[in-house]
Amino acid sequence: MFILFLFFLTNRISALPIFLFSQSDTLQTEITDSTAFRDSVTANDSLRKSNNQLDAVVYSSAKDSLIFDVKSQKMFLFNTGEIKYKSTQLKAGEIDLDFVTKNLHARGLETTDTLGKKITEQTPVLTDKGEEYTGAELTYNFKTKRGEIAFAENKQGYKTFRGQKVDKVAENIYFVRDGIFTTCKGNPPVTYFRAKEMKIIKGDKIIAKWIWMYIGGVPLPVPVPFAVFPLDKGRRSGIVIPSYGEDAKRGFYLRGGGYYFALSDYTDLTLLGDLYFKGGFGLRSRFRYKKRYNFSGELNLGYSNIAIGNAGDPDYERRKDWEIRWKHAQTFTPNTKLNVNVKFYSSDYLANNSVDYDNLYRQNVVSTAKLTHRWDGGSSINLNYYRMQNLKSGDITEKLPELSYNLPIIYPFAHGSSRKKFYEKIGIHYHSRLLDEHTIKNGITKWRAGAQHDVSINASGKIGYFNLTPAITYREKWYDKYKVIENHIHETLDANGNPVKQDSIVEKEIHAFAPVRTFDFRFSTSTKFYGIAQINGFGVEAFRHTVNPSLSFVYKPDFSEEHFGYYGSYTKADGSIVKYDKFSDGIFGGSGAGKSERLNFSVNNIFEIKTQKDPTDTTSQQEKIKLLNLNFGTSYNFAADSLRLSDLRVSYRTNVGEIISLSGSSAFTFYDFDGSRKINRFLLSAKKGLLRQTSSSFSINLRLTGKKLKEFTGQNEQKNQKRSEKENDEFFRSDYSSFHDSRDLMQAELDETDFSLPWSFNLTYNYGFSKPTPALGNSRSTINASLSFNLTKKWKFTMRANYDFVNEEISAPVFTAYRDLGCWEMFFTWYPLGTYRGFKFNIRLKAPELRDIKLEKSKDIFSGR
Repeated sequence: MFILFLFFLTNRISALPIFLFSQSDTLQTEITDSTAFRDSVTANDSLRKSNNQLDAVVYSSAKDSLIFDVKSQKMFLFNTGEIKYKSTQLKAGEIDLDFVTKNLHARGLETTDTLGKKITEQTPVLTDKGEEYTGAELTYNFKTKRGEIAFAENKQGYKTFRGQKVDKVAENIYFVRDGIFTTCKGNPPVTYFRAKEMKIIKGDKIIAKWIWMYIGGVPLPVPVPFAVFPLDKGRRSGIVIPSYGEDAKRGFYLRGGGYYFALSDYTDLTLLGDLYFKGGFGLRSRFRYKKRYNFSGELNLGYSNIAIGNAGDPDYERRKDWEIRWKHAQTFTPNTKLNVNVKFYSSDYLANNSVDYDNLYRQNVVSTAKLTHRWDGGSSINLNYYRMQNLKSGDITEKLPELSYNLPIIYPFAHGSSRKKFYEKIGIHYHSRLLDEHTIKNGITKWRAGAQHDVSINASGKIGYFNLTPAITYREKWYDKYKVIENHIHETLDANGNPVKQDSIVEKEIHAFAPVRTFDFRFSTSTKFYGIAQINGFGVEAFRHTVNPSLSFVYKPDFSEEHFGYYGSYTKADGSIVKYDKFSDGIFGGSGAGKSERLNFSVNNIFEIKTQKDPTDTTSQQEKIKLLNLNFGTSYNFAADSLRLSDLRVSYRTNVGEIISLSGSSAFTFYDFDGSRKINRFLLSAKKGLLRQTSSSFSINLRLTGKKLKEFTGQNEQKNQKRSEKENDEFFRSDYSSFHDSRDLMQAELDETDFSLPWSFNLTYNYGFSKPTPALGNSRSTINASLSFNLTKKWKFTMRANYDFVNEEISAPVFTAYRDLGCWEMFFTWYPLGTYRGFKFNIRLKAPELRDIKLEKSKDIFSGR
């Protein structure tokens, strides 16, 4: 592999565009323009017409002399000799070509330094297809196609190969004596592998026997009998080395061992297994596929049969769990797409096979699938699947199919003129859903299905400064059944023998097509006005207050009235009449009871300032800064018999630069309470004030960061670009960490770390309370803090913790540390408190194919996974 360009040379090089000289002639100037010498090659026509002549022009140059001896058929290049052929280039102090013996010899120039010491310069350097090979001396025979290079070195990315002597025995096969392989920089490198004999198959692998690993120049006491190091880029089939450890309940274990199959350019397969010495095993597989610009996905299967404790002990048990996960994304056309993400687990699979905090605390698992088609006009149709599984209770909610169609608003009377008449602004919007749902709760299965159609007609207009929008909404629900409730009153005798009447309520399902039709009418108006104050001081030019009030009226009839037919009634034994909604159990609900004549009122306020230009800076620009968003609203229902005025709701949001953000909301009632019951009496009438606060929430976030380091900024941009290119161009990666259930949490933490920030601090405080009555209430108060900082350019620390002031406890604190050790790296993750506490310490080589060479220590949550 160190002399690849020789593959292209043959026993004749009559196509070389070089000058012809006698044995005594020399050329004292550098020759670089080969085209000027093409005619001189015709002096030896027999060479040019050889069957072995090259199929492309060979360019040659030398600084001192370039000599071609026609009689002996030899060529000599002296001082900065260079030969180029296609993508191959050879540079050396001296290059000799003998076309009779078919030998090539390249070597450096011996000179003396300023102290009179002999040194060698311009040693052979061979570049082939972006790969560079160096050596002290190079020889090659065209006929036998064998060659040799002394003190050779080759670099392929982060990999370096060196050898005292390299013999080329076949087109792509080399034997190396006293070879070194390393992924570290430096001479000598910090860590390297040394072997007396190596076999290199170019573009494939290195096979070596009796390999000694050197760390800091010191060999490990025990050699490795043999090893295979991959050379080719991309995916390749191979063994996945298992991790090992010990768990108190499962005993010693080997985990995550198996085989990776690079099946084709479009597919791969990983098979992994776990073995627990106290009994039990686990099996996992992942099949991935991708066709660029068309589809991609993966299928994961898992099964574990784990023994907990020792056989014969009272707490001994054997747990059998499984998982099925399928993810698929496909683009049929630019307007038709399919996305699938479904997950099925046994109830304890994640708890017994994962160390991820999110998985350990997860209660609900959601699966989705969506097929979407969109027409050019904007209308779309969606076919959805939804499934939610509660891992603790076993309850399941599944929706299949869920079909929806959406027609964007259209203006049937518009003619395209710039000045539209009022009827041209009438728009129609249509939306429909077809849904079938079944639920399993407490072992009881329930099915529901139905369809819903929504049609809205609205118009827009303007009178003066007011925007007017009338609208009518019509909704129709289709069901295949409804319920009927009957009360069969019967008489019994009480304890004294007196007859009493008792209720016997029976609920029946009537299967028939049953539509539910409802409608409402609304009219809304809004406007906007400003208040501006010119400040012209303290860096502020002006202050502006924007007020956006809106008023809307909504009318909906009482669909519980008898003539609509959506409600039924029955008489109880005490003579009271009970009204019920026949469609309350329908998947889209019923029609709703009660007449509504509701007037809604809201005001949105925006407070902002405009900064002044800096008179000392010609590049300074004015900025608009929002100080506060403050919104409040309420409503009044004229048709209600009591409690017509709804709660006043207030929300606010503000930012102080990029450092502090604050948001919150509150609710206030106007009515008094009688014990736990709200009564139709205003607080003001009871002389208890105007409002009483019933709920509130408040959140403030503080974010402080150090100035980005320029030396890291460029690196991060390159890293993000490479990562993006890798995600786009290489769907199949050799990194198994995302597949292992014992996912490398420390690596995930590192991937999210921004090394361009010397430090960052985040502090979030959340407070809220709910007090629906003066006597009842509850509150919550938590603070979340995270700190990350670079102690040096090589050290990165992160700390996160949550504290609950109400329960007086710390929740899920975590500490991580990372140290860049050159070609090595160190991770440390520690969860000090909680049910899933534990730590993991890891030092490993950075090279992906050598990451199994590591020193690792773990405890508690990280053990046995």
